[in-house]
Amino acid sequence: MVVVLKPNVSIEKRNDLIRQIESMGVKVQITQGTETSILGLIGDTTNLNKYAIASNEIVANILRVQEPFKKANKMFKPDDTIIEVAGRKIGEGHFCVMTGPCSVESEDQIEGIAKAVKENGATFLRGGAYKPRSSPYAFQGLGLEGLEYLKHARERTGLPIVSEIMSVDMVDRFAEDVDIIQVGARNMQNFVLLKELGKIRKPILLKRGLAATIEEWLMSAEYILSEGNEQVILCERGIRTFETFTRNTLDISAIPAIKKLSHLPVIIDPSHATGKAWMVETMSKAAVVAGADGVIIEVHNDPSRALCDGQQSITPEQFQHLMIKLRKLIEIEGKRLER
Repeated sequence: MVVVLKPNVSIEKRNDLIRQIESMGVKVQITQGTETSILGLIGDTTNLNKYAIASNEIVANILRVQEPFKKANKMFKPDDTIIEVAGRKIGEGHFCVMTGPCSVESEDQIEGIAKAVKENGATFLRGGAYKPRSSPYAFQGLGLEGLEYLKHARERTGLPIVSEIMSVDMVDRFAEDVDIIQVGARNMQNFVLLKELGKIRKPILLKRGLAATIEEWLMSAEYILSEGNEQVILCERGIRTFETFTRNTLDISAIPAIKKLSHLPVIIDPSHATGKAWMVETMSKAAVVAGADGVIIEVHNDPSRALCDGQQSITPEQFQHLMIKLRKLIEIEGKRLER
């Protein structure tokens, strides 16, 4: 339930109303809009005395939130969320580009790629220290060694780093070392992990599950938000359908859908979505036009020899060519490329 207040209400009267509502057994989240305040009621609202609330002189309207996700809901927070990381903004007109290899393979590799992508407009450096793989025999990443290489690359280039977390026991380490913590598709419904990430104050990049609906995806975000961490970035990375030509099916329609339902920023992963390097440029351009707040692209210095996902990785030279085209579209769409 959402309580919309009249314009120019005093803080004292607003706080009096909040105390009245909380005495009924629910929590209240305050959202300060451009013109008025909105009170989001969290908890069991079925037995609330709605007449008592509606009759208050400062209340303009009461709206019932039909969707099960509350804190991620656009009704709770009409203004889009902007997440700032190391001076770079994500959301509401600020476009970010996260690039780097699927997996960190060596210190020289990640540093070389970091320098190349920074020169051509990358906002963040992405790289997997730990890699969830379908096969237990495939390369699983360098672990803490890879994380150290990412940190060195950040020190030498100034690019904030994005890396995927695999387990609850690594939350404290990632909170200390990583600028944006990625939750992969396979962990989208690892609710224990999501709740722990909700207790820290670090941006979380939440990828959509392999066959998750948009509502299920937003409910996973709700787990993080409900614990107090409001810095959630959604990532559409393709879903599993009957189509086998591409690795997954990129749901471009998820972008306007999220923008309609939620205030959270959403980015696109064209690399995992298609599984084909030659499709990355086209899908990146589509993401900009569809209203995405950014892209996350796999870039490798030698894709043919990559230890992970080389077939979907573009080279630094191809990334340079891609950014020339993206810059034009970003400008046309009235957005700003963050650097």
